[in-house]
Amino acid sequence: MTKQLHLGAFMRPVGIHTAWWRVPGAWPDANFNLHALVRLIQTLERGRFDAFFMADHLAVLNMPMTALRRSATATSFEPLTLLSALAMATERIGLIATASTTFDEPYHIARRFASLDHISAGRAGWNVVTTSNPDAALNFGRDEHVEHDERYRRAREFHAVVTGLWDSWADDAWLRNQDTGIFFDPDKMHVLDHRGEHLHVRGPLNIARPVQGWPVIVQAGASEAGRQLAAETAEAVFGSSRTLEDGQSFRADLSARMRALGRNPAHLKVLPGALVVAGRTSEEAREKKALLDSLVHPDSGIPNLSIRLGVDASGFDLDAPLPELPPTNQGQSGQAALVALARRDNLTVRQLAQLAGGYAGLQMVGTAGEIADTMQAWLEADAADGFNVMFPTVPAGLDDFVDLVVPELQRRGIFRQEYEGTTLRDHLGLPRPANRFFGPQDGRRAAE
Repeated sequence: MTKQLHLGAFMRPVGIHTAWWRVPGAWPDANFNLHALVRLIQTLERGRFDAFFMADHLAVLNMPMTALRRSATATSFEPLTLLSALAMATERIGLIATASTTFDEPYHIARRFASLDHISAGRAGWNVVTTSNPDAALNFGRDEHVEHDERYRRAREFHAVVTGLWDSWADDAWLRNQDTGIFFDPDKMHVLDHRGEHLHVRGPLNIARPVQGWPVIVQAGASEAGRQLAAETAEAVFGSSRTLEDGQSFRADLSARMRALGRNPAHLKVLPGALVVAGRTSEEAREKKALLDSLVHPDSGIPNLSIRLGVDASGFDLDAPLPELPPTNQGQSGQAALVALARRDNLTVRQLAQLAGGYAGLQMVGTAGEIADTMQAWLEADAADGFNVMFPTVPAGLDDFVDLVVPELQRRGIFRQEYEGTTLRDHLGLPRPANRFFGPQDGRRAAE
């Protein structure tokens, strides 16, 4: 049977490239325009996308004002609020939101995602992040950021608590018997009573078990700690590989880690992020990309490079190679990827800043056939199960992908013509997790 590609749409921000909102015809307010976002997600659902994926940012003041004033991400909707609204305007597409294990509490996260899963009839996914941005700490009562490895230790415990809360109730706990007056069966309720290194949570959750059992667990870290957390917990990974060979290595590493933990590697989908610029001809696509890059203002380049490196680059010689960098307490895998790119292509700091000011990750620029060739090659080489697609601008860049690339993928038989299931787990081919506290059918309490 032909392998099937999975497609997520990276939609917060609606364009990953710094200059997306400056392209003529773009909707510059789309990050904060509900009517625009409804139109975009309905187009993605028409394109049979697996999911609408939202990142999140917990700080505005994270770069110099000369760069910040040019950023379209300063105002955006809170992800769970927006996705609950978008659930009402769609029927099948998955709804994935980012939520931090460092700056939130497990009970909050468990309630919000359980609610979204019920509201959407089983389409929710949680992107588990530890939040690399140190400026976010200043908005949550801290004077400095939590150390990198400690954030991951807390995240591991946080995941265990949230999933334990989702398992608070057997599926058949709710009697709602109007004759007897009994609403639920107390024997089918579990009190978690968790007491760990970082968290104390009694439970149970005051929401029925989610439609999917658990919303799909997504993870995006690629550092050593991030890979290990993904192998232990994730069902989808937002990857950052830039070459097919890197993708193969990343996928093989995660699969080996999962097997060592007794997990089935088939239950993890790897979806690298990719900026995709589609045109009716190769030249047209290249012209679109050139226009996009030409709109990146120099004020944005160095501050964006500093954020992605986790090091202040303002004092670097712009026309010299990137100097050796100290370790960062921020996104370690992101720094490593940029350093590798600079060394491989012999880029100066100026050139690397231009890329960072636009988008420095995996890019596909060309016709629908050329883009499909690349996606199919990654799929068949086990370098990816699909992609989180980033659009160069909206609505045009998103429309180009749905109208040009999706039909070509469908023609090749590697992408669905129609949704076959109703939940996000159905779309991704993932099993519904068993309740750890109750039997799968009759709700009897499992052996403690």
